[in-house]
Amino acid sequence: MKFVKIATYVLLAILVLLQYPLWFGSGGVVAVWRLNREIAAQEQENAQLKDRNQALEADVNDLKQGLAAIEERARTELGMVKKGEVFFQVIEQPRDKIPPADKKPKP
Repeated sequence: MKFVKIATYVLLAILVLLQYPLWFGSGGVVAVWRLNREIAAQEQENAQLKDRNQALEADVNDLKQGLAAIEERARTELGMVKKGEVFFQVIEQPRDKIPPADKKPKP
């Protein structure tokens, strides 16, 4: 009877020792779960970078092919104006300095 208990404990210990690398070893389940999460994050980042690269490629093609894209960039980024055009600059007041509509300043 004592031999059966000892054999049971020995077999249980062997089972635990064999299961440890499966769960916690370098190629274990925990490592695979971690790698799967890292792969998903990398794929998402790659998709975002691919979209950005396609947008940049489209901009480059526009700049190579036509003057409209160059003109648009000159207007928006450099503030350039064509001959004969009038430039208006609207400066908005910060919201905290605008008086409420129902309380107009007294003259």
